[in-house]
Amino acid sequence: MTRKSTGLLAALVATGVALGTGACGAGKTEATGGTGGCDTSKGTLVVGVIAPMSGKLSAIGLGIRNSVQLAIEQANAACAVKGYQLAMDAQDDEANPDKGAAAAQRFADDPNVVGIVGSYNSGVARAIQPKIATAKLLQISPGNTDPALSRGADFATAPKRQYDNYFRVVGTDDLQGPFNARYLVEKEGKKKLAIITDGKAVGESSATEFAKEAERLGAQVVIREKVNENDSDFSSVLTKVKAVGPDAIFVGSEYHVAGPLSKQAKDVGLDVPISGSDGLFDPQFIALGGKEGDVATSVGAPIEKLDSGKAFIEAYKRKGFAEEIGGFGSFAFDAANVIVPSVAKVTASGDWTGAVEQRTELIKQVQEYKTDAGANGTIGFDQYGDSVNKMFTVYKVTSGAWKDVLSDQFEAK
Repeated sequence: MTRKSTGLLAALVATGVALGTGACGAGKTEATGGTGGCDTSKGTLVVGVIAPMSGKLSAIGLGIRNSVQLAIEQANAACAVKGYQLAMDAQDDEANPDKGAAAAQRFADDPNVVGIVGSYNSGVARAIQPKIATAKLLQISPGNTDPALSRGADFATAPKRQYDNYFRVVGTDDLQGPFNARYLVEKEGKKKLAIITDGKAVGESSATEFAKEAERLGAQVVIREKVNENDSDFSSVLTKVKAVGPDAIFVGSEYHVAGPLSKQAKDVGLDVPISGSDGLFDPQFIALGGKEGDVATSVGAPIEKLDSGKAFIEAYKRKGFAEEIGGFGSFAFDAANVIVPSVAKVTASGDWTGAVEQRTELIKQVQEYKTDAGANGTIGFDQYGDSVNKMFTVYKVTSGAWKDVLSDQFEAK
């Protein structure tokens, strides 16, 4: 059986009370959907969320939180986990590894927490992983792209799974970077490329993989510079970049850096496309200065062109969330929808206790999970916990909005 406090938690959740202290003490455990005629006599199980819900990346984190809430509400309405009510506990990591690790530790210590959707930032994930490994707490990231998180530092030559409880539903930089390069070089004919990164490991990784493929295809990286992710004035770096006359600039960062950088580049007369991975693929990139012709890649086919993706978008809109889905909300929705049926399988053979053995069984169920009906299409995991979905899409800013221009399966060459 779950711990005794679960009965009180379930009673409060059933009446729609938002708790000031949930599975994480200082956090918030939210009721997510009515149970109708569902049997919830066994108590409440919690899905944790760790994402940046304040600060410069809040547009991404709030979309992640809302999308998990939607998934849990749908699961409760469908009585998806027999005997249990599901609740969400969303923790704001502020894109800070220490805050993310602290939240993860509290989740790991709570037997009612069945898994974590998060983190978004790879740097935060790196801090989380050792905190929850011994407890075998499930983690499914909707946004991590650093390949080392799953396959280790030698991922290119000697991949080795790092943590069996770690999974992700997005593609990694060693795939997205080359996919991006192929589009710019082969489709747009860009031969002189500049690279600007924010110094973080994930930005450096994506830029390095981009450069390898671009050079293999005959392009030249004419300059590589760094900015700080908290910078607002990029004029000194852009002056250096302008002097070498690139055809395009690959930015190894996220929308809060790349959007303003794009505008400032144009303002100094460097009117060339800005390109980057899925950290740019958010409406906020355009709002912050992203211009016509700028490019971003993201995993999967455009969700609005998939029946399952359309259903997610429509359901999200019906909820009336104040925030947009963002670039990673659909991935968070998919991650939550991996956890729910996997928990249902585990609890079908016995009440949830949160014991290591039971969490280990949940990890096994997730490893075996496979569907083609996710919001982003195929969901499944390889031997490293990475997504088996190798479909990527190129998006371009067109008439003030992101428009998909190319979708294809990634194949190594």
